[in-house]
Amino acid sequence: MKIQILAGLVCMTLLLACNSADKKETVQVEKPAIVNTDEVQLTDEQAKNAGILSGKIEQKAMHSTINVNGVVDVPPENTYSVSVPMGGYIKKMIIMPGMLVKKGAVLALVEDQQYIQLQQDYLTSGNRLKFLAADYSRQKGLNQTKATSDKVFQQTESDYNNQKVLVKALAQKLRLIGINPETLNENSITRSIKIYSPINGYVTKVNVNTGKFVNATDILFELISPGELHASLTVFERDAASLKMGQEVICNTTADPEKKYIAKIHLITPNIEDDRTTSVHCDIQNSDNKLLPGTFLNAAISIGTAKVDALPEDAVVKWENKYYIFEELGNRRYKLVPVEIGTAIDGFIAVKTNKKPGNVVIKNAYAILMKMKNGGEEDE
Repeated sequence: MKIQILAGLVCMTLLLACNSADKKETVQVEKPAIVNTDEVQLTDEQAKNAGILSGKIEQKAMHSTINVNGVVDVPPENTYSVSVPMGGYIKKMIIMPGMLVKKGAVLALVEDQQYIQLQQDYLTSGNRLKFLAADYSRQKGLNQTKATSDKVFQQTESDYNNQKVLVKALAQKLRLIGINPETLNENSITRSIKIYSPINGYVTKVNVNTGKFVNATDILFELISPGELHASLTVFERDAASLKMGQEVICNTTADPEKKYIAKIHLITPNIEDDRTTSVHCDIQNSDNKLLPGTFLNAAISIGTAKVDALPEDAVVKWENKYYIFEELGNRRYKLVPVEIGTAIDGFIAVKTNKKPGNVVIKNAYAILMKMKNGGEEDE
């Protein structure tokens, strides 16, 4: 009997314990439901500390632009390849790549025995021309008195004229290698010639070294004139029809994105390549020594002006690869509104909305976005 009573007490105790556990498990703490997750409420102090300012969407005259890429280029007429007209050995070099040179500056000295031979031929031809000139005058006088035959006079005249041609040709060859034939005499014969810079510009390539033999077809140096830099841009086929001569292009480099270079379109290649692009060449109007040929460029081509809805760039926020603005609902309450963005110029950016809101946040919109997202995480 005692055993049955004890067993009953144990069963009752277990039942009570189970009931108590079930009650504890069913107790839940309910959180207040979050309504309108695209809205956020700020206090006056929070809005003041964040520097929130509100205003209206404005109508701005903004350029429609095409964003493209390209490189800094030098037009062919401003690129110079320097060669020697007659082969020879490099005796001395006075330049290095990157050096700025003036027009007429000596770039190198080249020597060879053929330069000596050319000077010798010119001087001896000049002396023979003097003899033939005198003989021509003598034979002409004799022929007029019939003291000599016409045949002899004609041969003398031919030799004289041929020699004049030879002397003039040799003089031009001397000028070609930089020797002035008018000042050349037996005491000024030289075995070396000077290679001069044809422009004011920068040396981009040096293809020779001291002691090397070069031929007339070899390119010794390459120079560029920095005053005529161009932007060579690649434009897709779908945008090519919007281009025209004289359109303004704003360029910048990855090394210095804040520096703006202004260019004008001066040539549009009338051909679409296999990759569905065409090349557009632009004159850079404010180039400097930081802009080097081959530098990669980001560029925006202006294709027109129109009145569009615009806001300060500080009014637009980006979240999860989408763009938004904040509409002011009153009493420091703000609503997140999706927008499509367009051109950004002079601190303003074009925006498109499904329904034009009233007042919107125009300054420090990111402070509200941080409050909204951080607040949501805390509530969870």
